Amino acid sequence: MTAPMDIARAVADAVLYEGYLLYPYRASARKNQVRWQWGVLVPPVYAAAGHGEHATSHSECLLEPGTEPVLHIRLRFLQLQHRSGGDGPVPEFDEAVEHEIDSVLSVSELLDTEQVVPVIVPGGTETTDGITRQRWPLNGELRLSARLMEGPYGVLQLTVEVVNTAQWADPEAARHLALRHSLIAAHTVLAVTDGEFISLIDPPEWAKPAAEGCRNERTWPVMVGEAGRRDVLLISPIILYDYPMIAPESPGELFDGTEIDEILTLRTMTLTDEEKAEARATDERARKLMDRVDSMPPEMLDKLHGAIRYLGENPGTRKEPDPIETITTPGTPWWDPGADASVDPETDSVFIAGVEVAKGSRVLLTPGLRRTDAQDMFLAGRTATVAAVLLDVDGNTHVAVTLDDDPGAEISAAHGRFRYFSPDELAPLGAQ
Repeated sequence: MTAPMDIARAVADAVLYEGYLLYPYRASARKNQVRWQWGVLVPPVYAAAGHGEHATSHSECLLEPGTEPVLHIRLRFLQLQHRSGGDGPVPEFDEAVEHEIDSVLSVSELLDTEQVVPVIVPGGTETTDGITRQRWPLNGELRLSARLMEGPYGVLQLTVEVVNTAQWADPEAARHLALRHSLIAAHTVLAVTDGEFISLIDPPEWAKPAAEGCRNERTWPVMVGEAGRRDVLLISPIILYDYPMIAPESPGELFDGTEIDEILTLRTMTLTDEEKAEARATDERARKLMDRVDSMPPEMLDKLHGAIRYLGENPGTRKEPDPIETITTPGTPWWDPGADASVDPETDSVFIAGVEVAKGSRVLLTPGLRRTDAQDMFLAGRTATVAAVLLDVDGNTHVAVTLDDDPGAEISAAHGRFRYFSPDELAPLGAQ
């Protein structure tokens, strides 16, 4: 496969194992009794039985083709593997095996037709030292097609569907049994040669109508790889932003990319020796995590405490600092708002579409996709009242608001709990 695919692997691996095993990393923990919530494609019969599960994912994205564009496709997913036997404190546990299905297709082969890449994964049973590991066969299809969009730009819309075609039929089975026949954490990485993808999160103005017309069900396509390049796309079951990165300070996988490494690491350090022993016996990945936390040197833990890249100055005028270097504006402690009289959230304002917006202004919420926050997206079209205009240490402006139709807005405001938007996600509502 191509080099761009390798660039995307670190992020794709985080997606693959998101929620694989959660703190406190023990099989007996209640949260680890119901695992694998992202990108799970169950057998069709089970999906049709009304369990809230799905057998397919549907993705659409935009491509600016060159003369002879070629698409490199990599479908990735986990296959459940049940472990049983042995004398350890965790006699049974559901592990997972990684799988990748690679294919290369000329984009011309996809125009106004559908190409199907079969997904066939055998089952099997192995027994070693009294421990048995069993896997069940998986069957599915990766379906791809393309069509030329209307307009003068020659843009193609690519459609990617991942379908579980398993014939297993027990619609009333428990979920953990259905998972044995499911594609877990399924996601697709696309790389193109002689062409460029168009961001669906932040498309150019001319491509916005086409981007808004793309339908994505249970998937979220984002650019990955080197920032600014547009030749690799990750079709993720988790909401991400364009060009996501694994923080360089992160020492290893914690299986929860939505949490903070420092918090999870410190929590893990507080486990008792008995709890850590159970975690190590739960799974090989949990064992490696426990060993890494127990042997972590203080200087590595310090790096997890936060990384300030620049403060109070234009980042383009200086070299990138070391991860733990702190830079402050001389004479003004940036961490103490009371020490800087030049800012005041009570009176500060920001101009939006030529209108000055400050505390008390009413605005219309127009959250952009680049925020990648599903809860904010649901607020599109609602009206709100500005509670404060704030400036962060990186020089970015944030507007704190309360929803006008929120019956708990007064209580939230009393506790200092607001919703925050950037100025370009707000529209002023007339003179205040």
